[in-house]
Amino acid sequence: MAYDLGAVAPLTASVTDGSGAPANSGTMTFTITLPDDNAVTVDPVTPTATGSYSYAYTTTQPGRHMVRWLGAGANPFALADVFDVRDQAPVAIVSLADAKAQLNETDDVDDAELRGFITGASLAVERELGRVVARRGFTERRTANAGRVLFSNVPVLAVTSAVSADGTTTWTADDLDVDTDSGLVTAKPGAAPLAGDIDFIYAAGMRTVPDDYQLATLIIVQHLWETQRGRGGAVFGGSQEPEYMSGRGFALPRRALELLDTTLPGVA
Repeated sequence: MAYDLGAVAPLTASVTDGSGAPANSGTMTFTITLPDDNAVTVDPVTPTATGSYSYAYTTTQPGRHMVRWLGAGANPFALADVFDVRDQAPVAIVSLADAKAQLNETDDVDDAELRGFITGASLAVERELGRVVARRGFTERRTANAGRVLFSNVPVLAVTSAVSADGTTTWTADDLDVDTDSGLVTAKPGAAPLAGDIDFIYAAGMRTVPDDYQLATLIIVQHLWETQRGRGGAVFGGSQEPEYMSGRGFALPRRALELLDTTLPGVA
């Protein structure tokens, strides 16, 4: 599960005795190891009901959090888990509202889970296209070669910062010539040439997302959502996707790939 920075993560644990009935542990300790390796520990945790323990943690750091419940004494118990916290908008080619409309979902019970499916489908579309669609910021260190740098993510929207790794040279956006489609960056005449390792902060993605990219993302979300709920690969409309396509799994339906203009195996 992923939470937005500042949101409350409701964490729970359920303890049973040898017969499977709810029962309290003698003592229960709860620990969260934060992304910076510091820890938050609650000892002891008081059960909210027989065998039920909970802790509402207000998130303060982005990144991976490791959770551990440890019950000692009567009815010993141990549970390890993880959750993530993000400090920026999730990668999303389509909105939550559009995804819910595609799925005919009318309540908000599954919204948090569905947002994860949207991100997964959006990243899958970007991998198929080989380019960024959902615009967002990137930070990366690149090594200049013959005065040139090639960004990993395209299309490039804007470069906001460029500083040599040793901190001695800074380039402004006006100093740089950026080929937005290829990600090739060079220094303009009169600016210091690009050399050595350089730390860049830039934005990439599409300011306007084509309708077919959005529809393909919605189809992938729908496909994953239905198979996750045990429909065994059934697709609305009575059709069935092939179980296997050479070189591909079944996560991306053929109809989505066709919308992305991706060449399919055996199809000219």
